[in-house]
Amino acid sequence: MKTTLHPLPRFIRIFCLGLSLIAPGLSAAQAAGAPVTVTLDPANAAAAPVSPDFIGLSFETQRIEPEDGKYYFSPDNAPLIAMFKTLGIKSLRIGGNTVDNLKVPIPGQADIDNLFGFAQAAGVKVIYSFRLRQGDAASEAAQAKYIYDKYAASLECFSIGNEPDVFIGSTEKYFRDWEPLFTAISTAVPDAKFCGPSLTSNHDENWSVKMAAIYGPTGKIDFICQHQYSGGAGGAVKDPVVGRDTLLSAAWIQEKYQKYYDLAVPPLADSHLPYRMEEANNFYNGGAKDVSDSFAAALWGLDYLHFWASHQTIGVNFHNGDQVAAGQNSAPCRYASFTSADDGYLAHPIAYGIKLFDLGAHGRSVPVTVASADPAVNLTAYAFLGDDRALYVTLINKEHDAGARDAEVALNLGAAAAAYAAAYNSAQEIDLQAPNNDVSVKEGMTLGGAPIQNSGTWQGAWHAVPAASGEAKADGVFHVTVPAASAILIKLGAPALPAVAGG
Repeated sequence: MKTTLHPLPRFIRIFCLGLSLIAPGLSAAQAAGAPVTVTLDPANAAAAPVSPDFIGLSFETQRIEPEDGKYYFSPDNAPLIAMFKTLGIKSLRIGGNTVDNLKVPIPGQADIDNLFGFAQAAGVKVIYSFRLRQGDAASEAAQAKYIYDKYAASLECFSIGNEPDVFIGSTEKYFRDWEPLFTAISTAVPDAKFCGPSLTSNHDENWSVKMAAIYGPTGKIDFICQHQYSGGAGGAVKDPVVGRDTLLSAAWIQEKYQKYYDLAVPPLADSHLPYRMEEANNFYNGGAKDVSDSFAAALWGLDYLHFWASHQTIGVNFHNGDQVAAGQNSAPCRYASFTSADDGYLAHPIAYGIKLFDLGAHGRSVPVTVASADPAVNLTAYAFLGDDRALYVTLINKEHDAGARDAEVALNLGAAAAAYAAAYNSAQEIDLQAPNNDVSVKEGMTLGGAPIQNSGTWQGAWHAVPAASGEAKADGVFHVTVPAASAILIKLGAPALPAVAGG
């Protein structure tokens, strides 16, 4: 028996435990894709769930000050509040290079009030940074007390300085400069928590280990955090085609993310302190033109968030803004998740990757194995076992050039098939795609068939793919076609979902 579902948001084939569901218009060329087997191991899901405030954004300190008498972060900024809620942003880090730029004024109480008024309205926790370069211990302690006394419920922790390895040459000098500020704030706010050391991508991991060893036993370190821009300087990318190829390279998983993880996180094991990527994006100094602002960045961001979530990191804060600090100067923010528009905020491609991650990355990470006889296949897969006991599986096909192929994925429950097949005998899907599957585009992409509006709202929808009664087989295998340059989130084992309004 063959069942055709209408409408499907794009050409997708799902054979649900033996039931063939074929979207109309599927061409022979599309059907002849690259074979991939994705095996899930839900019986060995991670013990700890992904942090509820995993998804974060990072902004320059200068951004919290008024511009032309108007505050960006304000409890009255309804479109920005809606954008945060729609994308699932739960962590707001304030810092960046401007926190240590002596030309940038120290925020005042009105700035603080508007920032935390926004945080309360948006439902986020704030990581608030103080100046390290020529920092004034007394004034910073007074400001910390003001923040804590009024806004403790919306405060995650304090940070001192931004990328101190750029202007401080050794760990010894760093802790000499850091200690007086830490002590003054701790004295003024005995319950204050801190994070650090907030180094650049080229950091020496010993800074983190020393902070954990020296200050971890005090109970005042909330988490260890660092920064990462895997692609290096955005201005060094002269050819956008090469830049997008680099951004979607299969090699980045091991050469960039895994290598960074191995250097930074395992050495902290004895401290039992969590780890957060407090500031991150693809290329620094505002990103690479026609790369960081292209659809390639949506697939990259989705992949990047999933990698760190599946490695028990407690969160990632993508740096954001209309402008960002490039050293002591200002640069256009090409890697922005969204930028200001006349009627709200324009969602850039990476925002779509963030939103798809938010839809599918709650609960406990499930081990996933991706295998193919074809070494050229460029597909990544991640899975989470949700609190609702559904399996959420994200498939990202990063093939994108002239020879890019659809991926023919056999989604296999592996050793758990017999136990789980009865529960996971139906599926829903939601897709992320660009016009003509073109990773160079900067607009026109959709998630669940809908764009993210400048108002911060989104009206995307899941599409149910039910199994046919009496035709399901207990082999625990779904077959999914993932078109080139796209991503799909599959939800297994839950009732059909209604349209999702706003998030």
